[in-house]
Amino acid sequence: MTTNDISLPEALLRALRGSQRIAVLTGAGISAESGVPMFRDTMTGLWARYNPEDLATPEAFRRDPKLVWGWYAWRRALVAQATPNAGHLALAELERRIPGFTLITQNVDGLHRRAGSRRVLELHGNITRNKCFDEGTLVEDWEETGSVPPLCPRCGGYVRPDVVWFGEVLPEQALEEALEASRGCELFLCVGTSALVQPAASLPFEALRAGARVLEVNPDATPLTPHATWSLRGTAGMMLPELLDRL
Repeated sequence: MTTNDISLPEALLRALRGSQRIAVLTGAGISAESGVPMFRDTMTGLWARYNPEDLATPEAFRRDPKLVWGWYAWRRALVAQATPNAGHLALAELERRIPGFTLITQNVDGLHRRAGSRRVLELHGNITRNKCFDEGTLVEDWEETGSVPPLCPRCGGYVRPDVVWFGEVLPEQALEEALEASRGCELFLCVGTSALVQPAASLPFEALRAGARVLEVNPDATPLTPHATWSLRGTAGMMLPELLDRL
């Protein structure tokens, strides 16, 4: 399909042109276009014999911190090879055009910031950052002692990825700001997410209850589809640049 084949509702374009407050939620689909495998798709090769829950919980880290650190080091290497795609770049450009713009992401790869987005709420953390397992404080540097994982320079505890694991709560401030943006926006975009993972999946419904219109961009239908004001079947890299071009 070429961009000339894409049919966009005129009411949607009017809503985009007239909105001063826009909130966007992105999920794994937009990063998959950059070659970042979805979470469960990483369980291949050396990691095929593990379940994600065996590698992404506090209990797993306590049980075998070296194994968990190794898996995340491998995932970091995948992310480092990826570059922002047309969908990421379109959202960064949309932010520059909209006074009240908030980007909420479930992704941990940091690609939105690398694309130029500045107002980003990372609900599930960022795999490129690290923090102390015991104290929860960010750790940027540590002494190379040969320890795997490395040790926190403050307390000597293990360093872990700054991501939200199964059984952990989301960052309180990020979630509060995401809820505020969702309830206060005029237009909410839900891009590349299955609309299944809570609490992020509730955000477009918060926007709807507050009177906002909701646009879904996804190749497949999701639980949000019947409720969305508009639902476009396609990838972020195809649909979002086209929306910008038509503004």
